[in-house]
This record gives sequence, C-alpha cells and structure tokens, in this order.
Amino acid sequence: MRSAITTILALTVLATAVAPGIARADGDPASDVLLGQSVFYPYSPAVAAGLQKSLNGETAAAGRAHFPIKVALIAAPLDLGAIPTLFGKPQQYAAFLDQEISFLDVKPLLLVVMRDGYGVQHLGPAATRAAATLTKPLGARADDLARAAILAVPKLAAAAGHPIAGDSGESSASGPSPVLAAAVLAVAAIAVAAGIRLLRRGAGSRYRRGRRGRPG
Repeated sequence: MRSAITTILALTVLATAVAPGIARADGDPASDVLLGQSVFYPYSPAVAAGLQKSLNGETAAAGRAHFPIKVALIAAPLDLGAIPTLFGKPQQYAAFLDQEISFLDVKPLLLVVMRDGYGVQHLGPAATRAAATLTKPLGARADDLARAAILAVPKLAAAAGHPIAGDSGESSASGPSPVLAAAVLAVAAIAVAAGIRLLRRGAGSRYRRGRRGRPG
C-alpha cells in the first residue's frame, strides 16, 4: 500500500513538473488556458501575484457587469507557441485566437495586450473604438502588460455600456463610505447609552429624595 502511494505521489510531481513544458510546446498556449479561465499570463517571468489578483478581480467584476471579457497577455514570442511570427501584431493575433476559442455561436469578448498595443474581438463598436484610444503599455515586461490590462478592462466595459461598479467613483459619491457610516452609528449608540444612563441616574435621585421626604 505504501509503495502504491509513493508511486502516485511521484507521478503527480512528475506531471506537475512537465506541465509547463507541454504548454510551451502547444501550438497556441493562450487558447488552451482561455477555454477555462479569463486571463492568460506570460510564462516567464511570471506576473507579480498582486497584479494577477488585481487583473483577475477586474475581469471577474466585468463578468458580473455582463461584460465577460477574456484577456491574453503576450510578453514574448514564446507565449505564442507555434506562431511566434504574430508577436508584435496584437490585432492579427486576436483574430487568430478568436478562432481558437470560439465555438458555434459563442464568440467570447477578447482583449490581447502586447507591448505594441492591443487587439480586440467582439467587444462591440463603442468598446472597439475605445480600445483604439488606449495608451500602450509603459514597458515590455509582463508586469507592464498586466498594469495596462487592469486599466483597459474597466474602460472597455464602460464604453460598452457595462460599467464596473466602483471604478467611476459614482459609488463613493452617492453616499458616505461604509467606514464613516459605521463610525456614525457607533457614536450614536454611545450617545444613546449615555443618555439612558443619565435618565436612570436622574430617576434614581428623585426616588431617593422622595423616600427621604416621606414621614416615617
């Protein structure tokens, strides 16, 4: 039994080790990832964990706003697998990637980010025009592409008529912040409690004076 468990663990470790190599050898790694996820990240160097969390959050928020966009960050020819000739051509690659992840009548909203700019598919006229006005990434590193995508997703969603809550500042302008509201409630509760204590003390004092003024 112990040997069987050891064998299973060894095979699991081996599969984990060779998986990145298999993905790199794939004809189009991003298409495999985007079939089940919202973001394809470059292999090496990896995007910083904080930026990944932010971009994942933006795409999730866009999905909740009925703008389920998929994002491919392409930092090097390696990220394109067997088609490195499309590196530096974001719109051409977006058209190719669209064919790889579209099925029947399902046409995913797609954003490709490269150091040279952006490629988009199926975003609609308004968001497509907005994509043409996006500022290019400030650098060629994977983190630079992620930062650009984090800014691009809410802008495209808003242009398409599906603004992401909290990005326009409307939520903060519509009322007090949760922290401020909680503080106000806490102060009010303290004031009410203090008032009740004063009333009780006053009532107790009057009662004691009344007791002392009664004939024995």
